[in-house]
Amino acid sequence: MADPLGDLTRAGVAIWLDDLSRARLADGSLARLVRDCHVVGVTTNPTIFHKAISGSDLYDGQIRDLGARGVEAEKALRAITVRDVAGACDLLRSPYDTSHGVDGRVSIEVDPRLAHDTEGTVLQARRLWWMVDRPNLFIKIPATTAGLPAITRCLAEGISINVTLIFSRRRYAEVMDAFLTGVEQARAAGHDLTRLASVASFFVSRVDTEIDRRLDAIGSAPAKAIRGAAAIANARLAFQAHDEVFTSDRWDRLARAGARPQRPLWASTGVKDPAYADTRYVLDLVTHGVVNTMPEATLRAVADHGSVRGDTIRGHFADAAAVLAELAAVGVDYDDVVEKLERDGLTTFRASWAALTDTLDHELAAARRPAGRGTTTHE
Repeated sequence: MADPLGDLTRAGVAIWLDDLSRARLADGSLARLVRDCHVVGVTTNPTIFHKAISGSDLYDGQIRDLGARGVEAEKALRAITVRDVAGACDLLRSPYDTSHGVDGRVSIEVDPRLAHDTEGTVLQARRLWWMVDRPNLFIKIPATTAGLPAITRCLAEGISINVTLIFSRRRYAEVMDAFLTGVEQARAAGHDLTRLASVASFFVSRVDTEIDRRLDAIGSAPAKAIRGAAAIANARLAFQAHDEVFTSDRWDRLARAGARPQRPLWASTGVKDPAYADTRYVLDLVTHGVVNTMPEATLRAVADHGSVRGDTIRGHFADAAAVLAELAAVGVDYDDVVEKLERDGLTTFRASWAALTDTLDHELAAARRPAGRGTTTHE
C-alpha cells in the first residue's frame, strides 16, 4: 500500500505534529499518530494552548484545584501546560531513544511577552527546563534580537532549544551563529554535546500570505506571475545557507566533539490560500536532515494524496534566488515583509497568551469561593 508519510520519512524529513492538547493525550489520538503516521515530535505555541484549554473540560479539575490553592493565573497556566508537555514527552520517549535523541522532541514556549527581554527569557527557560524535567524537551525561544543571546546562553547551559519565529535569511544566519556559539560554550563548560539538540523553526506559509497580498495590490502581470512562489524560495535559500554553515571548519570542530547540527524545521506549513495544493509546503521542501511540523489536516492530506518526488530543495537554489530577484523587481520590499511578519507573529502569540491568562484568572477566581476551598492537588 502507498505510504506517503513513510516515503517522506525515508527521504530524511522528520514528521512532527504542530498541535498538543490534553484530549490528544487522553483519547490516544497522539499515540495513534506516532504509531501509524510516522510522527516523531510535537510542537506547541501559545495559540495552540489557548485553543486546547479553552475548548476542553479536561482541564477543569486541575483549574479548580489550582484556584482552591490560591495559585495566580500565570503560574496556573505554566502548571497546566507543563503537565501536557511532560505527558507528550513521556509518550514520545521511544522515538527519542531509538533516534538517539534526535527526534522524540516536544516543545514548550517561553512567555511571548519576554521576546525583547534576554534575561527574563533565560530565567524562564531554565525554570521550564527544570519543571518539565524530561531529556526530550525543547524550550522555544523566538529569534528576536534579544532572543539571540538568550539562545546562546541556554545552549551553553545544556538546555536544548527550538528557535522559533524565523522569517528572514539574515535572521536565520544570526540564529545559526548563536547556536554555534552556544555549543562552543557548552563544550568549554564540559557539557555532553551528544545530549544537546536544537532546531530552527523557519516559517513558510505566512510569507506567501503577506507577499501575495502585496503582489495583488501591485496588480501587474509580472507580479501576478510570481504569486505563491516566495515562501518556498525563501525556505530553499535558507537551507542553502544551512548547508554552508554546517560544512564549515567551525562546525567540523564541534561535530568531532560530538555535537549534532541544528536542523531546519519548516513551520507554518498549513496552506492558507485554497488555490494552492494543500501539501505544497511539505512536498516542495523535502531533503535529508530537516523537520516538517504540520497541523493534523496537512498531515492527513499528505497521507491521503501526497507524492514524494525526491529531494525538492537541493538543485533549486538558483531558481529560488531568481524568485526573490523578481519580487524586488516588481516592488516587494523583502526586508519590510519579514520584519512585519515577526511583529505580527509576536502580536498573535501575545494576544493568545493574554486571552488564555484572562480566562484562567476568571476560572481560578470562581474556584477560590468557599465551595471550592479545601481541595488539594499537585502541580
